[in-house]
Amino acid sequence: MIAELKSKEYGGLDRFRLVAALLIVGIHTYPLYSVSEELDFVLMHILARIAVPFFLVVTGYFLPLDKMPSGFLKKTGLLYAGATLLYLPISIYAGYYSEGNIFAVILRNIVFDGTFYHLWYLPALIIGVLIIYLLSRRLSIRVILVITGFLYLLGLLGDSYYGITADVPFLNATYDSMFHVFSYTRNGLFYAPIFLAMGVSAAQSKNSMSAGAALTGFFISMLVMLTEGLMLHYSGIPRHDSMYISLIPSMYFLFQFLLTRKGEATPLIRGVSMWIYILHPLFIILIRGAAKVTGFSALFIDYSIFRYIAVCLSTGIAAILITKLQQRKKTNGLKIDRTYESACDRAWIELDFDALRHNINLLQSFLPDGCTLMPAVKSNAYGHGAVPIARDLNTCGIYDFCVATVWEGVELRKNNIKGEILILGYTHPDLFNLLRRYSLTQTVVDYMYAGLLNEFNKKLAVHIKIDTGMRRFGERSENIDNIIRIFNYGNLIITGIYTHLCVADSDNEADDNFSRLQTTRFNEVLLSLKEQGVKLPAAHVHSSYGVLRNLENPYDCTRVGISLYGMLSNKEDSEKWGTGLQPVLSLKARVGSVKTLYEGEPAGYGLTFTASRDMRIAIITIGYADGLPRELSCGNGFVLINGKKAPIIGRVCMDSITVDITDIENVKSGDIAILIGKTDDFEITACDIAKMTNTISNEILSRLGARLNRVVKD
Repeated sequence: MIAELKSKEYGGLDRFRLVAALLIVGIHTYPLYSVSEELDFVLMHILARIAVPFFLVVTGYFLPLDKMPSGFLKKTGLLYAGATLLYLPISIYAGYYSEGNIFAVILRNIVFDGTFYHLWYLPALIIGVLIIYLLSRRLSIRVILVITGFLYLLGLLGDSYYGITADVPFLNATYDSMFHVFSYTRNGLFYAPIFLAMGVSAAQSKNSMSAGAALTGFFISMLVMLTEGLMLHYSGIPRHDSMYISLIPSMYFLFQFLLTRKGEATPLIRGVSMWIYILHPLFIILIRGAAKVTGFSALFIDYSIFRYIAVCLSTGIAAILITKLQQRKKTNGLKIDRTYESACDRAWIELDFDALRHNINLLQSFLPDGCTLMPAVKSNAYGHGAVPIARDLNTCGIYDFCVATVWEGVELRKNNIKGEILILGYTHPDLFNLLRRYSLTQTVVDYMYAGLLNEFNKKLAVHIKIDTGMRRFGERSENIDNIIRIFNYGNLIITGIYTHLCVADSDNEADDNFSRLQTTRFNEVLLSLKEQGVKLPAAHVHSSYGVLRNLENPYDCTRVGISLYGMLSNKEDSEKWGTGLQPVLSLKARVGSVKTLYEGEPAGYGLTFTASRDMRIAIITIGYADGLPRELSCGNGFVLINGKKAPIIGRVCMDSITVDITDIENVKSGDIAILIGKTDDFEITACDIAKMTNTISNEILSRLGARLNRVVKD
């Protein structure tokens, strides 16, 4: 059975969205006020203050910063405009536009205060996102955190710590002037940016926290915030109570904990939580009005807990209905994300994550303590799908990756892949800004290139490649003076040094000797650097063959590639060194049509096949545009249907192939044909296809087309 390919990382975030939305309803309905005013203040005006910043951190976590997030801003702006129109009659009745210059009041309400009391969040979100985006064009996330933290500090003095400014005339005058422009510092200038930046930082960080440590940190931070809130409350200095110093660590630990809570992402909860936030004031008004009309004021007005429950239930029902209507509209409009289509398509790739994790464990078992895996996920993870593979590797605790191009690295970052992403190839200087923006690590391909990276005049993370004999990228190992100069460049943050062995996949004596020569040259470079007082970064040399063949000196990490996906480059090597590996990928397609080909009839392009008898043929919906080699034409290849082999007849076409099913019973349109994978009796591996087409499995897999859906084996 095939399950849709969905992110299983963010179920905890989605579930807490609903909790946060209900906390916000509580802030505006005072649910415990009729029981204890003090208890209601503690729960709703101190502890529940985590709700709004949670939404901001989540937004920052998923915020794309490679270009102006115009789509997000437009969507938020339209939501704000719609909510403004919805609440306009109520806001006018409540006197939102009755004081001072009407144009100044309208501008203040639209830009800062919100057009109704809870709608301040939407303009704050827009302004905060713009600030983060503009800062990210030039600054690292660490600097952005410092700047937004300073803005938050300024906001504190206009919020919970406002009383401090009363004793400082300059500050008092400054904040009084500010409050002619906006009513609160809880806005897009002072409040939103720090939490958005925390989300961006979490997305870029490769460090993860255990659930226990995060939960402990959260409880301690909340206890501190409770103490802070009560001290401020009894001191009488707050102007408002939205901003606490300890709110920042509380949000950090809460978010880290929620990231450990895996599970399916839930679009329904996301939609419902948003509509609860937008609609709950309307239902507060409706319930109060209905209670007065029906004579239930004592129950739904005087008893605040019942008012809270009634608002949550009524708003929740409305939110569910609206969200389901939206989802139905999107489905009817065919607005489907192809990344998550199921295997009902013409052809697809099936991924076995159990096999992937088996391979990870097997490869790690060959490594000594201190040596880690650095999987190669270049070329779309050898055709498997870089994003789903890297996501699953992240969940397995792997946070170092290799890609070939800067754009491959950008794609991973856009999909929130954590860890160091090393670009093995050349990046044009005009694209150096992407290295910094997406926290990517660039290979120094030679001494001259190191100079170009340094002249970018901004700090860039790099690994230095040493050419020890392959004569491809890398500074030659004998040019030790140039290598030392690279280490002295002020703008290069050197986190790694490596070389590549060109005959590690061979076990003849001459090739083994050359591999040892390469490692000797590399070790001599490391020794020379050490003698010159250079602090050595992480070193890596070996690829898949180095791990499986147990070559000497594993160094700090290993760049495993094809072995991670369950095989080696050819069948002989797989049988010799990779017997414990399990293929991760299967390739499948549909039978599109079944028909009869009569004796003497030709078929296909070039009429290269002529039936020698009456036969049944099936048209399979996959071709060379999907990466199926054309060399499989005319009987060189076969597929598996109903557990039996069906030879390919005629030429492989761009979008289809024809197979002989004369001796296979009960084949019909819609049946599944296996091109890579196994049944009970037969198996076709990428190595088998590579042998049929005189190439290696790496090429077969990496050429699999982008229009093939990637789905997960259930």
